[in-house]
Amino acid sequence: MRIRAITSIVLLPGVTAALAADPEKPGQYVKHTLAPKAVVMSGAGAAVNQANDTPQEWGQGAAGFARRFASGFGKHLVHKAIQYPIARLRHEEFGYHPSGKQGFGARLKYALVGTVVTRKTTTGQRTVAAGQICGAIGSGLVSRVWQPASVSSLASGFTSGGITLGVDAGLNVIKEFWPEIRHLHNHRKTAGIVVEPGESAGRIAPRVR
Repeated sequence: MRIRAITSIVLLPGVTAALAADPEKPGQYVKHTLAPKAVVMSGAGAAVNQANDTPQEWGQGAAGFARRFASGFGKHLVHKAIQYPIARLRHEEFGYHPSGKQGFGARLKYALVGTVVTRKTTTGQRTVAAGQICGAIGSGLVSRVWQPASVSSLASGFTSGGITLGVDAGLNVIKEFWPEIRHLHNHRKTAGIVVEPGESAGRIAPRVR
C-alpha cells in the first residue's frame, strides 16, 4: 500500500513533469530510467546488501534478495523521477559526457566534479547539477518509507543519498576511462611487439621473450 502511495505521489507527477518539460525527447527519460544498466546496478546493490545482511529484517535467501532488489530499483525510479524534470526545467545536460581532456589527473577531476556540476544546454555554461543532487538525496529520503525500522531514520536517508552520489562518481570515472579499459587487453598484446631495424610497419611480428 505504501509503495502505491509513493508511486502516485512522487513517480507519476515526476514522469508527467519530465515529459511536459521536454515533450520532444520522452525517450531520453525512458532510456535512463528503464535501461538494462539500471536493472544490473539494482542487482549489484542488492547483492552487496545481501552480503552485508542490510537491512537485517529482510533476512537472507531468495526472498531477502528479492526485497533488496525491489527496494534498489524502486529507489532508482524515484531518483530519475525527481532528477529528470528538474534537469529539463533548468536546462541541464542529462547524462555523462566524456571530457576530451588529456592527462589522467585532469580527466579524473573532470569525472568526479561532473557528479555535481554540469552544463546548461542553452548556453554551455557550467552550473550545479541540481537534478542529480536532488534526485540522489530525494530518493534516499523517500526510500525510507518502505525500509524497515533499523534503516528508516532521516540520517539513513541522507546516507543513502550520499552513497548514490558516490556510486555515480565512480560510474563517471569508468565512463571517462572506458576506451582505455576496453582496449587494455589489446594494449597488453601489442606491448610485446618489437620492430627490428629495416622492418616495415606492416611486417611487425611479436617476439617471444
